[in-house]
Amino acid sequence: MDLRTRLASWVRSSPGTHIWLLIIGITSLVIAAASEGLEFFLLHRTSSNIHELNKHPLQSLLISGFWIQDPSSFLLYAVLFELIHANLERWVGTLRWLWTVGVAHIAATLISQKLLLLAIQSHRAPRAMRHVVDIGVSYGLAAATGLLVYRIPRPWRWPVLAGVVLFFAVPLMTGATTFTDFGHAIAAAIGLACWPFARGRAPWGFRGVRVRDVRGWSRSSPRP
Repeated sequence: MDLRTRLASWVRSSPGTHIWLLIIGITSLVIAAASEGLEFFLLHRTSSNIHELNKHPLQSLLISGFWIQDPSSFLLYAVLFELIHANLERWVGTLRWLWTVGVAHIAATLISQKLLLLAIQSHRAPRAMRHVVDIGVSYGLAAATGLLVYRIPRPWRWPVLAGVVLFFAVPLMTGATTFTDFGHAIAAAIGLACWPFARGRAPWGFRGVRVRDVRGWSRSSPRP
């Protein structure tokens, strides 16, 4: 199988990931080409901040997941999408993948913005934060990371799980915690809570190494 065929097969096996990535690429080009005034308008108009959630709740929740604030970071996100989203979508299927990242994006956004609103009302955050730019794909990535942990075979799964939990929990223990830190932790927890989607699905294996899948029975798993 030549390289072009392999790439086409990879894209077809994770269509949701690559459609999402294509849209982000287009919106990133729009931001990169926009004037300063238009960029300011687009970033704020597509945000899922308190102001936009009050005015356009459904629209802001949906659109905010298709923009990134810094177009120069697109290549980094493309790599993360291929490593995390594409592998997860191939493993659990497009519908389960979409449910996980969609629910996480919506729940993390709503809860984190509610926490920000409470901070504003208690004068622990400035009122201007109602209009803060809140766009991006990181909540979906956090949720996908949480669920993808279950694809790692035992016993390596447990140190990876501990690392993921620490990565998202440590920022909550500092004095400079932001609303996005809460959002990332919530999204990762939702991904971990979606473990039933991994039930009965074989983890990554290594040739000649005995591993246990998520149901607990042993087998020799060949290299995928």
